[in-house]
Amino acid sequence: MNFPGLRARLARRLPFYYGWVILAVASVPSFGARAVMAVATLSVFVVPMTEEFGWSRGQFSGAVSLGALFGLLVSPFAGRLIDRYGSGVLLSASSAVVGACAIGLSLTSPVWSFYAMYVPGRAAFSSPLELGTSTAVSNWFIRRRPMALAYMGIIQGIGLTIFPVIAQVLIDGWGWRTAWLALGIFTISTGIIPILILMSRRPEDMGLKIDPERNPQPHDESAATGRPVPDRNAESNYTVRQALATRAFWMLALFSAMGFMVQAGVSLHQVPHYIGQGVPTHLAALTSSTFAFGQVPGGLFWSFWARRIPLRFLLSAAAVAMSVGAIGTGYSDSLSTGIPMGFLLGFGVGGIHLLLRLTWADYYGRLHLGSIRGLTLPAQIGGQAMGPIIAGFMFDSTGGYETPFTIFGLIVAFAAVMVLTATPPGPLFQGAATIQPAMK
Repeated sequence: MNFPGLRARLARRLPFYYGWVILAVASVPSFGARAVMAVATLSVFVVPMTEEFGWSRGQFSGAVSLGALFGLLVSPFAGRLIDRYGSGVLLSASSAVVGACAIGLSLTSPVWSFYAMYVPGRAAFSSPLELGTSTAVSNWFIRRRPMALAYMGIIQGIGLTIFPVIAQVLIDGWGWRTAWLALGIFTISTGIIPILILMSRRPEDMGLKIDPERNPQPHDESAATGRPVPDRNAESNYTVRQALATRAFWMLALFSAMGFMVQAGVSLHQVPHYIGQGVPTHLAALTSSTFAFGQVPGGLFWSFWARRIPLRFLLSAAAVAMSVGAIGTGYSDSLSTGIPMGFLLGFGVGGIHLLLRLTWADYYGRLHLGSIRGLTLPAQIGGQAMGPIIAGFMFDSTGGYETPFTIFGLIVAFAAVMVLTATPPGPLFQGAATIQPAMK
């Protein structure tokens, strides 16, 4: 079937910008496939699976870290594929991998089979799904990029909110094997076909303008005022080599590693933490859902300020919220304090998710965004790999989570100060690459 022709006809007939279709399509795996392999969902499987098989928390957490390591290895290749061919095929294939792995997890018995099924799914979560969804949206928006990324973050946050609860209900009623099976079937049934049909790389490929004004001015405003009017869709498209030469690249990469180490380390272990404090299992899962839900208003809040306050200041503020939430979770022993701390942690995580995606696109442009993010995502993945296993082994050695969560809070507090030095690299005046409209 001629999918490009179908997209072009649909774009001409729609009363709104086709970028909103891209946003909707990219949000499908953000809601489903990413939530299935997220640590927030995995956290409700920690107790039933480790108790049934006698695994340690460190052994269980190691699958998250190993999956992130494989995601780190494929990230540069995934970024280049996205720049060249778009996100459609990569996202569909990743959704298929996640769905198949979730079904495979329902058959797990020895620990090696758990690793064999969870590691590929986590690798798809860590790299192709993150790169494909955020880059697809960033490629179609500039002026309204904060809003579009926030909407995708909201849908992602809703998935992260409800999937742990759904998984816990399935576990309580039918066991953890049925829960994994149901999650896998859902992912395969929703995350493949719509993306293949409707996803397109950039508006220029379809002969469309990027993020057009809703009511463009019919006259030349610069002629009327005598002053040039800046193009709000203008951007500097850095090459990978040019981006590597900027200080912001390295500061943002290090900030990503620290922030996501805390995010993954706390979110995976927060439910076991409260179970260990005597909170009933079905109620302890609420802390994971509250953490995920906090990302929804967090995304809206941070996107509102994204065009009003420098992004590095907002990243710092989001990291401070994470720091307080992580330390507060470590010292919390009941839902009365656990739910507010989980919400605050999620509020900050929602900020760094949105703001980092936005900062990479705003600082370095769209043309090589996939390749640039493919090189920086390993820092994020590396942090996500270290966090869970550090918390797991520290629990095994200390018998509690107070120490690792406090250390995590201090790390992200340092990151909040450090990221203030990530000033924008500025425009490219010579040799800047441009994106040409597709030839018809």
